[in-house]
Amino acid sequence: MSEYIDKATSNMEKCIDALASNFSKVRTGRANPHILDSIMVDYYGVPTPITQLAAVKVPEASMLVVEPWDKSVLNAISKAIESSDLGITPGNDGACIRLPFPKPTEERRRELARECRQLAEEARISIRNARRDANGKIERDEELSEDDVHRQQNQIQKLTDNYIEKIDEMLKTKESEVMEI
Repeated sequence: MSEYIDKATSNMEKCIDALASNFSKVRTGRANPHILDSIMVDYYGVPTPITQLAAVKVPEASMLVVEPWDKSVLNAISKAIESSDLGITPGNDGACIRLPFPKPTEERRRELARECRQLAEEARISIRNARRDANGKIERDEELSEDDVHRQQNQIQKLTDNYIEKIDEMLKTKESEVMEI
């Protein structure tokens, strides 16, 4: 395989990883510890991810429990969760923080599905941009014959189609998860 195809594969794989990360942050009514990944806590003046300060557990499908290793940071974690845009009110019992995930309404589930479709479309656009970049580099390479250019562009197109198909499968799975009652 050529360096152009390897680079395009790498870029497209990054798009898939980014989509998976974005999908993990979409709230479905089911507790998911990754929803807390982007929340930073002021730990002695240093913004620190919750996952570095506490154990995040899922005792049941609609509940997250955050148990800090240092109990003095409990209130700071609670405030960070409240000020985030999660829309969850943390329950602080002095030893741990409980985050109840209410089941979303039908309207909210449709809204989440629409959000997922938007994330998938952004990933498709990124995949197509990676294809365009690779094809442009292949066309500008003067060492390649016309047949090699067409051959590599066909390989890039097949690669693009495979990754778009992966995105569609991921979207279908996530939409069914979101719409599940």
